[in-house]
This record gives sequence, C-alpha cells and structure tokens, in this order.
Amino acid sequence: MIVAVNKMDHESVNYSEKRFVAVKSEVASYLKKVGYKPAKIAFVPISGWLGDNIKDKSKNLSWYSGPTLLDALDNVTPPKRPVDKSLRIPIQDVYKIGGIGTVPVGRVETGIMKPGIMVQFAPSGIQAEVKSCEVHHESLPEVGPGTNVGFNVKNVAVKDIGRGDVASDADDSPATGVTSFEAQVIVMNHPGKIMKGYCPVIDCHTAHVACSFTNIKDKMDRRTGKVVEENPEFIQNGDAAIVTMVPTKPLCVESFAEYPPLGRFAIRDMRQTVAVGIIKSITKEVIEDED
Repeated sequence: MIVAVNKMDHESVNYSEKRFVAVKSEVASYLKKVGYKPAKIAFVPISGWLGDNIKDKSKNLSWYSGPTLLDALDNVTPPKRPVDKSLRIPIQDVYKIGGIGTVPVGRVETGIMKPGIMVQFAPSGIQAEVKSCEVHHESLPEVGPGTNVGFNVKNVAVKDIGRGDVASDADDSPATGVTSFEAQVIVMNHPGKIMKGYCPVIDCHTAHVACSFTNIKDKMDRRTGKVVEENPEFIQNGDAAIVTMVPTKPLCVESFAEYPPLGRFAIRDMRQTVAVGIIKSITKEVIEDED
C-alpha cells in the first residue's frame, strides 16, 4: 500500500511538515486498526495540481526525504497471481448486447476464464456455457486474475444473474451459496454495543447483503489472537471477536484462507463502516437434486 497525501500546495497547508505528520499519524492509526503495518507503508506528500513530488523531488518539500510517488510505485513488489486456484469471478454488472446475448462482467479474482467452459453462478446454481471472453473489446483465448472480463453465456436471461453473484467453473470446485459463516470481526466505529440479533449490511466482493449476528463465540485480544472472554453478551468499539453470521438472502462468500478477495468484508451501518472482518469458515448451502 502507498498513501499519497495530496493538496500539499493548498494555502491552508502551504507545504507544512507539521500538517503532513498530523495526517500521516491519523491515517496510520486507522490502518493499524484494520490490520496493516504502518511502518511498511510509504506516506508520500504530493500536489497533484502542481506536480510536486509525483515524478521529481520538490524544493517545496525539502524536509521530506522519502521516494516520489512514481518511485514508490516502482518499489512495490508485484503480487503473485493465484492462477492455480479454482475460478472465481464476482459479477459487477450484466448486459444484454444485441446480436451477442447476455454478457456478465466482473474481475477474475482467481483461476483462469476461457471460452468453452461451463460456468456456474452462485448462489443461484445456474449453469451456462461460455461462448467468448472479451477484455477491452478484444476477444481472448483465456483471461487470468486481476483482469476485468466480459463473457458471453448461452441460454441465460439477464434477469437470472445479478451484481454480487459469483461465477466459477462448474467442473472445478464450483462456488455455492452459504447458509452461515464464521468470521473474525474488529469493531472500529460503532456508537453502541453489538449483540446477538444485530443485522447490518455487509459488503463482500461485489455483494451487498444484510447478515444477522446469530452468535458471538469469543472475544479476542486483537494483537495476540488469544481468547479473553467466551460467549460475551456484547462487543463494542476496539473489540475483536469470532462471530457466526447468517445472510438474510442468498449469498456466496468463501473463507479468507482459500479465496482472500471473497473472504474479507466491511460491515456497514448508519451510512458508515462500523467494522471489518475476515471469513474463517463457511457452511455451504446444500442444493437438493430435483426428481
């Protein structure tokens, strides 16, 4: 991660080191709460308007000795793309294109998408054959992780697929809906106490679904991970806990250990993020075969 502290040229700031340090301290405190290590993050003061410290060092920021924004980007180690895992594509949107048909669009998070495979959409369980894959209007033989892809599927109506669904290979560990999941959550910004029955909205990949806290199993020490209280009545700001959550409508998520992009989430309430979490385990929905 890189944090660019912009608008250093503003008249209220005037390239002040004191103001930069204040912003850096506040942001670092927030990032530490959600699990980042601020010591490993580059904080770069810049002016996007005047170009200070973006490509070249700025005389206005002579007190800053770190890298420019471009240098910081060049120093980032590229992530290893998870091509060896099963296919997972959270759907962002679905289009009906004249002469082509139904085209779901999403980012390939893990695995490889290619024409000819049979995809399964979760949580609905609908299956369809992929006719073609396109990236920026160019048809490709295969598409790997990190790329947004549009893929044309046979015999599926636009209304049958929606944002928040997950596409996977029907023949290779297909994704399914979940009836419940166990997660580790950290409460960051909630004004009261969170108890069993609390039902906020969670944002996980492209899904946006209300989930109910059905059990608060353990309260934990955020730094060591040790259990400090079993079956607590409530949790509040600053607490970390293992909880069981049940979605109020069909939802597809995965454990963070297996598929990180589908296993982390934010808890939203009162128009703000009140907590964050990672999914430890899931209880898959059992799809009964129709006679």
